[in-house]
Amino acid sequence: MLLSLTNAPRDYAWGSDTLLAALEGRTPTGAPEAEVWFGDHPGDPADVEGGGTLDQVTGGMLPYLLKLLAAGRPLSIQVHPTIAQARQGWARESELAPDDPQRNYRDDNHKPELIVALSETFESLSGLRPLPDTLALLDVLGDSAGVAALRERLSVDGDALRDVIAWVLGGEAQQEVDDVIAAVEAAAAEAEAGQWSTAIRAIAGVAANYPGDPGVVVALLMNHVVLKRGEGVFLSAGLLHAYLAGLGVEIMAASDNVLRGGLTPKRIDVPELLSILDTRPGEVPVLRPSGEGAVTSYAVPVPDFAIDRITLGAAAAPVSWAISGPTMVLATAGAVSITSAAGEERSIPVGSVAFVTPDEGSVTLSGEGEAFIAAPGRDTPVSRQEL
Repeated sequence: MLLSLTNAPRDYAWGSDTLLAALEGRTPTGAPEAEVWFGDHPGDPADVEGGGTLDQVTGGMLPYLLKLLAAGRPLSIQVHPTIAQARQGWARESELAPDDPQRNYRDDNHKPELIVALSETFESLSGLRPLPDTLALLDVLGDSAGVAALRERLSVDGDALRDVIAWVLGGEAQQEVDDVIAAVEAAAAEAEAGQWSTAIRAIAGVAANYPGDPGVVVALLMNHVVLKRGEGVFLSAGLLHAYLAGLGVEIMAASDNVLRGGLTPKRIDVPELLSILDTRPGEVPVLRPSGEGAVTSYAVPVPDFAIDRITLGAAAAPVSWAISGPTMVLATAGAVSITSAAGEERSIPVGSVAFVTPDEGSVTLSGEGEAFIAAPGRDTPVSRQEL
């Protein structure tokens, strides 16, 4: 069975006014459009052409959630739990109402995720930068009292990054936070081409969007990563991250569990954040397409999802694809058509999805454009309840 899926963009304040409209070839609404969810998560199940929602088809059992994400300003700094942490947190909060503002856990699942850039560049903060590099960056910011205090705390033995994040977010370091932000803004205004100039300007941009927010100092500790179109980054449980600007395809385990660490008016539970935060520093690898052939695969170390990019050319042969679980085909450029094994054919408008049930066995993609194929992980159970 083939089903056509759409959904209304979610109007989070950080959403772009133009990126999703430009992708879909329509006039912008004038309001921020942040995410389009293609999944069966109860937070916003996709709409099925002809009526109903996808959860009525799947029973809410899809192990993954596919999204279009359009960031016009920085998202909150955030981290996601492991599946064990999510189940424990969900159980602890079982007596709270689903919309209780004190709730941290929206479901009992983990949320590893992958973002692939659709815009020419996609800017993010991903993971905590190695400490020697952060200390070198601080040297560019001068020697004000706040910068000196931050440098001193980062230079102690033990888990310095965890201690600094607790200090910054704890509410008693606002004077130092303001001082560091002022140093970042001054350095950005004077920055010339150099090792840290791009990162400093990016953090200054974050500060402009969130004046005085302690999360700006947390952002200063993170790797500044700029993806080119078609490149991706995988974010495992516990890894601190924030998307800054751009349009991307995002796929994750079917969860809405987010612990925040700044750049947001929403709840920040510092102890809970620190309990799931992985403070091991290091660069986050960028997944780069090979540039050869019609299929680009993005390897991820989790069983919940798999995703591939398909590039279709006028002179290229159609691409046949085996279906082993509930599968989504998201068109992101050009004119893409899908044909079932039984011969049913339909076009997939850019920005929408064809959902393929496992009984199809295989489908064929044709046309001239680009699509992403999302499915459960290779050789893994279909139901997230079995993971």
